[in-house]
Amino acid sequence: MADDELTPLQSLEGRLLFAVPKKGRLLQASLNLLEGADIQFKRENRLDIALVKNLPIALVFLPAADIPTFVGEGRVDLGITGLDQVQEHDAGVRELARARRMSGEFSHEEPTKPQGCETVMELGFGACRLQVQVPAKGEYATGQDLIGKNIGTSFVHLAQEYFARLELEKEGVAPDTVDLASRKLRTKIIELSGSVEAACALGVADGIVDLVESGETMKAAGLKAIDTVVDSSAILIKSKAPSNPAMVDLIAARIGGVITAQKYVLCQYNIARTSLPDATRVTPGKRAPTVTSLEEDGWVAVSSMVEKKKIAPVMDELMRIGATDILVLDIHNTRGS
Repeated sequence: MADDELTPLQSLEGRLLFAVPKKGRLLQASLNLLEGADIQFKRENRLDIALVKNLPIALVFLPAADIPTFVGEGRVDLGITGLDQVQEHDAGVRELARARRMSGEFSHEEPTKPQGCETVMELGFGACRLQVQVPAKGEYATGQDLIGKNIGTSFVHLAQEYFARLELEKEGVAPDTVDLASRKLRTKIIELSGSVEAACALGVADGIVDLVESGETMKAAGLKAIDTVVDSSAILIKSKAPSNPAMVDLIAARIGGVITAQKYVLCQYNIARTSLPDATRVTPGKRAPTVTSLEEDGWVAVSSMVEKKKIAPVMDELMRIGATDILVLDIHNTRGS
């Protein structure tokens, strides 16, 4: 029986579950990363599960904000999401634990799996900042100015912790000595699910806490940033109890290889052996350059990985010290680097 003839439950049996953002700013870069790692799949229209053809993996397409929850609870094994979403999830877990303590609700049953997620690696895309923003022509200049005001955000838990710190600092109390989740705020946090940047103009909020990439949307809405809550980018996270740890390690190695390949190029050149010490200082490689003797006496060929963003000045310096036949080659993938 072919995979597409199986029921969803049968088709997922024995497969490692890998959560991928289903839409938004992280989706396309995530798909490019999977392609580079040779994770082959076809996603049918409107389906949020895709079976990988060449590995025992199923991709599960979820909202980026939900991925830390599914990974943290062990529902899926791996996930790609933003650091901002992981930190918002963690802050929510702290708030839930506080609420349970306050209500006396304790569970004596041990969870079947270790709870929480672990960061495997940074993925090098999706850079943004979770910032406190206010009307550009308004009276607010610092986060302290917003204490006691209305704040609109979809990052409720991070906003609560941020303003809890500010309120404690204003009272002369060190935030590290207090459980922030237990703090009763003077500042009102208003949960908004979309169009957060419009909240100030519509009179819903005095300030907002929202993600900023280029800053163009913020400026168009007449806002300015006055503080940063979290610097974020895309990360690969894993469950603390994955169903197939060996497969998790394999995927992480493949993705790590793609990321390295995106950052580096291979620089090859010929140089007189007497100038080799100078050349290796210019191109030290990730561990060491590869040096091969040439048929011509006194000359060697050198191969070395160089950061892509530094290659132009490196080539200039190699020419200055006498290198010839300088070639720069793209790296499509790597392992063990």
